[in-house]
Amino acid sequence: MEQRVLGSSGLSVAPIVLGGNAFGWTLDEQASFAVLDAFVDHGFNAIDTADVYTYWAPGGQGGESETIIGRWLKARPGIRDKVVIFTKVGWDYGDPGRKGLSKRWIAEAAEASLSRLGVDAIDLYFSHQPDPDTPHEETLAEYEALIKAGKVKAIGASNFDAAQLRQALSVSEAKGLPSYQVLEPEYNLYDRASFDAALQDLCIERGLGVVTYFSLASGFLTGKYRSKADLGQSQRGGLVEKYFDARGLAILAALHEVASARKAEPAEVALAWLIAHRGVTAPIASATKAAHVESFSRAVKLRLSAEEIALLDKAGM
Repeated sequence: MEQRVLGSSGLSVAPIVLGGNAFGWTLDEQASFAVLDAFVDHGFNAIDTADVYTYWAPGGQGGESETIIGRWLKARPGIRDKVVIFTKVGWDYGDPGRKGLSKRWIAEAAEASLSRLGVDAIDLYFSHQPDPDTPHEETLAEYEALIKAGKVKAIGASNFDAAQLRQALSVSEAKGLPSYQVLEPEYNLYDRASFDAALQDLCIERGLGVVTYFSLASGFLTGKYRSKADLGQSQRGGLVEKYFDARGLAILAALHEVASARKAEPAEVALAWLIAHRGVTAPIASATKAAHVESFSRAVKLRLSAEEIALLDKAGM
């Protein structure tokens, strides 16, 4: 499968990254293993998770997704060398001592993630969200220590806006510290404001890799939900309701038009639009069964025409 260089991280990834937020939430360990196996069997290699996944689930404490991925790696000898693991630090668990990007918390959280994943090094470690209470210099200095110790290979930023990312990059340059090499923004056919324009231009200018999350708008862009009456089909249905406005319905109509003409699924068209998008390295997408991974393979092969991209672009304006 095609491999795309992920900024200056030294990593290469297939054009779709597997989201691990369902592991330990809507998928138990056995079902998670089946999805992970299918993902690798289809030639994909990058898996995205976070230390906080899935604390929001009933009984969740955080770390469940990493634990499942770690058990899968252990149960599949030799697979570690074939996959690239992303995880994150800094989200709020609802505990004042377990959030942010301080030196203390990053050091503690990194060791916990390494243990749950059962790996010697995290391939790509993200600041999950900006921390207004911690200077960039402190955060980046701790990442430098982890990189020098061989515990982290590359770093990225998630949910940073253009000003926050530019400031962090400036601190890296001024202080001689490691710099963020990858950005993980929310971005899809509906949610465009956080990455289009200034942030997109900055990533291209500085050569950052970009992996998008909520690439299918929590499932809205799969075509599974045709009206609000369908929201009860999934545990994630509550996240989708906000998309059912005039703009969202126009996007769905355009997706179905292109999908019908191409004999493809709406999700495949939505992912193909992202794969072709300026500045995007690879969208992150979750799967709950092997059939979804097969659909990912079709999305990678789907080459949208300029006219189809223009139709989709216009629908989302």
